[in-house]
Amino acid sequence: MDVQLIGTGGPDGWPRPGCRCASCARGRAAGRTRSPATVVVDGTLHIAAGQPPRPGRAGALGGGQSGDTGWSGGGGGHVVRRVPGGWDITGPDGGRLLLAAEPGAIPEPGDDAGQYDYALLDLAASPFQLGDLRQRGLVRAGTAVAAFYLDDRICSEQEMARRCLLWGVILPDDGDRVGAPAHTPAPPTRTLVLGGARSGKSGEAELRLAGEPDVTYLATAAAPGGAADPDRGDLEWAARIAAHRARRPPGWKTAEGVDAAGFIRNKSSGAVLVDGIGTWLAGVLDESGARDQDLGAAAYPEAGSAAAANRVDAAVDDLIQAWRQAPARLVAVSDEVGSGVVPPTRAGRLFRDRLGQLNQRLAAESEEVVLVVAGRILTVAT
Repeated sequence: MDVQLIGTGGPDGWPRPGCRCASCARGRAAGRTRSPATVVVDGTLHIAAGQPPRPGRAGALGGGQSGDTGWSGGGGGHVVRRVPGGWDITGPDGGRLLLAAEPGAIPEPGDDAGQYDYALLDLAASPFQLGDLRQRGLVRAGTAVAAFYLDDRICSEQEMARRCLLWGVILPDDGDRVGAPAHTPAPPTRTLVLGGARSGKSGEAELRLAGEPDVTYLATAAAPGGAADPDRGDLEWAARIAAHRARRPPGWKTAEGVDAAGFIRNKSSGAVLVDGIGTWLAGVLDESGARDQDLGAAAYPEAGSAAAANRVDAAVDDLIQAWRQAPARLVAVSDEVGSGVVPPTRAGRLFRDRLGQLNQRLAAESEEVVLVVAGRILTVAT
């Protein structure tokens, strides 16, 4: 099967005419353009965004009719099936293509679908569809996956290229033929994602694992049990956790609890997203009784304070050891603390200092560390 991309952009192309957004402005400044998305299969079957596949020249396909069960061309031509959100196309040579029908569409092949040789997907709309297709075995190592319908939903070409590299997919140009699958380096085993409050750090961590077929979300903060107390902020905290749960792909598994080290140690395959280290440490400090002690001092004159410090140290050491020897791929989210005002309470200063130290140790044992600032990603050099 020959898959040629005549255009790779959105319905209006990219940059969009008259659009003054940052993405379109960057494209114009760089002299980059993308025509409206159009694909030609085997030189005869043309598909444009929002339109059904059609023969490219008279007689190329027989008198088939479009419909839910598909249609086929005469003389051993293409078999075209409509699936929710897209098209399933089989060529005369047996090659198979999965195509998103239009921007924002997510194709959903049936349970009887087999492996595809090519997939053209709107990954700007939802990268998590890629992980689902891989989980189902419909997209495998031999599948050439290309991002399609590329437009100003992504802030820049560089950002889209970064994401395609994370997901192991092709970032095509107009006129390209989709050939061999993208060859990308193996992802790092351990990635630490740092950022301040509402910086986008959790979203970035999720984005990194969007294309993985087996992901477990290790939530270190459980929703408050029992009746929520508005005076303690439980309703607001529960709403935050509910929002995190709602945006996880349905194919991801979820584990909750403070024993992050035990879970990491026993997860032998797949990927784990730990969100987050700050809430894990807060739980350890609570369980150890350290919040009621002054562990920020250089010495511990009180026996209780020393015992609490030892419990915290042991838990941190256990986490670091599990992180160092993890068999599964890990992405952890942690708060970057200490850049603002000094916390007014002893417990706040304790948490800040302990988390800063823990971040340093995790970073030292990670192949990759990134800092998220206002949604922008900065790689922290080793």
